Amino acid sequence: MKKILVVIDYQNDFVSGALGFEKAVKLEDSIALKIEQYKNNGDEVVFTFDTHTIDYLNTQEGRNLPIQHCVKGTHGWELYGKIAGFCDDKTRCFEKNTFGSMEMAEYLKQNEYEQVELVGVVSNICVISNAILAKAALPEAQIIVDSTCVASNDGNLNTAALDVMKSLQIKITGI
Repeated sequence: MKKILVVIDYQNDFVSGALGFEKAVKLEDSIALKIEQYKNNGDEVVFTFDTHTIDYLNTQEGRNLPIQHCVKGTHGWELYGKIAGFCDDKTRCFEKNTFGSMEMAEYLKQNEYEQVELVGVVSNICVISNAILAKAALPEAQIIVDSTCVASNDGNLNTAALDVMKSLQIKITGI
């Protein structure tokens, strides 16, 4: 079975920086273990990077979330902690200036993965957006979100996002 793990936006600004929160910090070990499992099985691991420029506050997203974050080239844009060690110059990364990555979805479709698992943050924004794009790109593939490897700064929104994804036939594990 052709599998891939997509690590969504596990960047400094979402973990310990401008938009960081304690639950995101606590995901580090479980995400690292998941990455190791995929790599040890010879499966692919890719990363998305929320990527903004200095004019972020002038964008629609910036006007609705007026907190400068993930400006390319800054410490906040880089992957957090030990997760950074899993991403090298041979690792496929998708920079995205909005919640979901159309480029990532197209990559999944072109490579005809049978299983796509997503981990990372923030569950009710970027994780759900990319899970839906993966499902649209590969409607017959199994799309999985491990609830122990995703989080939101709002527990109610995390639960709601997991429920919505489940209703869209995305498999929620770890519950």
